[in-house]
Amino acid sequence: MKALLAIDMQKALINERHDLGERVNNMELILKDFSKQGLPIFLIQHTSENKEDPFYINGSGAEIYPPFKKYGTEIIQKETPSAFYQTNLLEKCKTYNVDELVIIGLNTEFCCLFTAIAAYDRGFKVVFLEDATATVNNGDIYEMKDLDIPDFIGTVLHWSKTVNVLDLDEYKEWRNE
Repeated sequence: MKALLAIDMQKALINERHDLGERVNNMELILKDFSKQGLPIFLIQHTSENKEDPFYINGSGAEIYPPFKKYGTEIIQKETPSAFYQTNLLEKCKTYNVDELVIIGLNTEFCCLFTAIAAYDRGFKVVFLEDATATVNNGDIYEMKDLDIPDFIGTVLHWSKTVNVLDLDEYKEWRNE
């Protein structure tokens, strides 16, 4: 069975300070699609005990982005970039008989990447929806001015030949196979 990992789609990242536009719309399309199919949707929530952290567990930044919360089958809290490390995600996947994970969310180069690799390591088939992941960072942060971060990460995962990297149109075709 397929399941969706909707990673860190939280108020600290999806807000007016970050122009994520079309990618947030793509995330919602995928959430709606999985919901319509009755497939499990795991909302992955990054949290921190540090009151200064934007993901402070009792702060508003840690809250799941309100329009997306209704789609969640389960909320899995994590404190590291991997949705599997020291969480119950693996057990939840077993409970739902999941063998294939579709990854969307934020930040492409951190939690989405780490989770895709961790999922593969745990024996899951992994689909990474490149244009349904986003980042609040840009190439300047990495001293590579013109770097398209989601495209770069998608390329690395694709070249690994272990993760199926798709764009939204390819996803629609794949979904109907």
